[in-house]
Amino acid sequence: MSFRDSKNIPKSWEIKRIKDIGKVKGGSTPSTKKEEYWNGEIPWITPKDLSDHNSVYISSGERSITKKGFENSSTHLLPKKSILFSSRAPIGYIAIAQKELCTNQGFKSIIPNDNMDYMFLYYLLKHNTNYIERMANGSTFSEISGSRLEKIELLLPPLKEQKKIANIFSTLDKKIENNNRMNKTLEKMAQAMYKSWFVDFEPFQDEEFVKSELGMIPKGWKVIKLKEIVSLKNGKRPNEKNENPQKNFKVPVIGASGVMAYTEESLYDEPILVVGRVGTLGVVQRYNSHCWTSDNTIVIKSDFYEYVYQILKTINFKSLNRGSTQPLIAQKDIKSQKVVFPPKNILKEFSDIVSKLFEKVKNNKRENQTLKKLRDSLLPKLMSGEIRVPLEKGKKEVN
Repeated sequence: MSFRDSKNIPKSWEIKRIKDIGKVKGGSTPSTKKEEYWNGEIPWITPKDLSDHNSVYISSGERSITKKGFENSSTHLLPKKSILFSSRAPIGYIAIAQKELCTNQGFKSIIPNDNMDYMFLYYLLKHNTNYIERMANGSTFSEISGSRLEKIELLLPPLKEQKKIANIFSTLDKKIENNNRMNKTLEKMAQAMYKSWFVDFEPFQDEEFVKSELGMIPKGWKVIKLKEIVSLKNGKRPNEKNENPQKNFKVPVIGASGVMAYTEESLYDEPILVVGRVGTLGVVQRYNSHCWTSDNTIVIKSDFYEYVYQILKTINFKSLNRGSTQPLIAQKDIKSQKVVFPPKNILKEFSDIVSKLFEKVKNNKRENQTLKKLRDSLLPKLMSGEIRVPLEKGKKEVN
């Protein structure tokens, strides 16, 4: 990429090095042998914290450090609105600091200058991640150094236009995040209803209770093993994987913790529950459309789908681990789980209510896919100036 060779740079846009638009700061790790350096009040972020982080902002990570740990390391305290950019293994995890925090050595973060909109810089770096990665070097793994990052050139519109462009993307991302928060709330509502009905028996307190091996339960209810209401089958290694979901007809390949690839074939097109069998344990996933489940998963089917899903969410799968070198669970450990089984009319009522909650979850996920496609299609066009944003009402700037 060379902006200087382009004849299509919009008028008033400039080519600037990263060092001219902000200060690049690295991070470090306090000695892990000193307990007094850890579990303090200063958030400490690693690339791992961003590996499954779906929000634009971040305020804390898995660990934190003390003031003493900060003073005895070379990490920097980054101000709010700094842009965290992972510089190795892998390059390109990005987030905005929601408050003061610091990072380990896996980041080269940027503190934007006053003439640089922090939100625009976030999206600009996302757009240029592949370009930056090509500038990296290293023998064991690719890494972009602070000095090399500072010299990278980026194409910048004036501040007013930066803010307009950033607002378009932040509006889309806010809607995506709102949908994600709503989905978490809907999940919690379903879990709360399951606990109320089938653990605390709150709606059935006026009924007669009898003893069972799982404690007192309403009369007419049973204790059964999960194998009596489910069928289990291990997933299968796909014949072909393709990382491009846009090419032809692709279905997701479901791994132990989520979508890991795409393929042209489908193993299932019906409501199934997927549990990690090898590696990642304890993640329970729902699918009711075309998908392929990998060989590190267990596929569960049941006529009591919503009820079984909630049961699986309560199982401590880590306690069922049979693996020595890596986590592993067996089908029989799931089948042998003892559960309370209510009359079918109660299960139907529960399913009817809860399935409506998850229909909303499904719709929110579908909307998010549309919003992400729109955002990703607009990103290169707005960042290159191919599409311009109006700077004044009713007027649009042209080259």
